[in-house]
Amino acid sequence: MSKTSEHKEPKTLDQRIDRIYRMAKSHFGEVRFVGIKRHTKIGWVAKIQFDDFDSLIAEGEDAIDALRNLRKRLRKIIDRYNMV
Repeated sequence: MSKTSEHKEPKTLDQRIDRIYRMAKSHFGEVRFVGIKRHTKIGWVAKIQFDDFDSLIAEGEDAIDALRNLRKRLRKIIDRYNMV
């Protein structure tokens, strides 16, 4: 009895950003933007901007890593909120 593993298509950056946007919007309500950018000294930075002052930021070696770290931070916040 052998398992056959299905080859999953890798997610695009747009799909990852959309997923994070939907998570943040469903929990926080208002989200201005979710995006990534290349920083010369740090590497890649992923950011969720809620309003003029509140934001959530994560760094990574590449764009995918930064988005993964941002999603992990967002999930921790949502999980902690749901535990209360």
